Amino acid sequence: MKPFEYVAPGTADEAVAILAENGVNARLLAGGTDYLVDLKHTTQVPKIVVDVSSISEFRGIDLTDQGLRIGSAVTHTEIMDSDLVAEHAPAMQEAALTIGAVQTRNLGTLGGNLVTCVPSMDSGPVLVALDAVVTVAGPIGHRAMPLTEFFVGPRKTALEPDELLVDIIIPRERLGRGCSFRKFGLRKGQALALVNAAASLDLNAGKMADVRIALGAVAPTVIRTRKAENLLEGKAPSDDLFAEAGDVAATEAKPINDFRASADYRLDLIRAGTKRVLVEALERAQV
Repeated sequence: MKPFEYVAPGTADEAVAILAENGVNARLLAGGTDYLVDLKHTTQVPKIVVDVSSISEFRGIDLTDQGLRIGSAVTHTEIMDSDLVAEHAPAMQEAALTIGAVQTRNLGTLGGNLVTCVPSMDSGPVLVALDAVVTVAGPIGHRAMPLTEFFVGPRKTALEPDELLVDIIIPRERLGRGCSFRKFGLRKGQALALVNAAASLDLNAGKMADVRIALGAVAPTVIRTRKAENLLEGKAPSDDLFAEAGDVAATEAKPINDFRASADYRLDLIRAGTKRVLVEALERAQV
């Protein structure tokens, strides 16, 4: 490995300034569970590695006026151990539990999982199903955007080279609603998802409202299946309707064939997974 400079700025502004000065020659480091592996095998070693894991603005899980705020440097283990997450967004803990092994969860961060932006990420579908918003810091200040706009393509986000992900906010109106997550892999632990599915919904006089269905590992980015959502909106729930929603969701996905699974098998998982997360989200909405 070629040598590089290592810095650990104390604030987001300092980190942004370093990125602005070094451009594409700088790389960010948080938990390092993805990047350190890449660094050992790449021929394009950065000039400078910027460690943002200790910046206080990127830490903490808090209930604010806007909603449940999770700092980008919060680890998956911290999410699993958080009473606030357990109370307001327990499906986030279900997703965190599926990420890697204990060591990976202890080091890996929510922000790193999102910024890496692989289609099979485990944290993305739940956050998309809960209409999460991300905050980005750059040279001209902070800006917010829906998580769905943050994802641009495989390993590509809306971040500019001199920008950082600060936090993720689940809006207050989405907290405590019925929400569920399922991951399908080739084994129970340390597996990349063949398909990830998440759903959230409310009940209003026995009818479904604000339905959200999100899928991972079935398209270039995590997606919402809006046709399936529209099918369910304002209707009384039923197993047949949920099965139909699974069929519609499968038409909105673009799964690939690879050495882990065929596209046809992934389509079957989408149908089954969509129905299962809807059933479970409904059960939780009724509590």
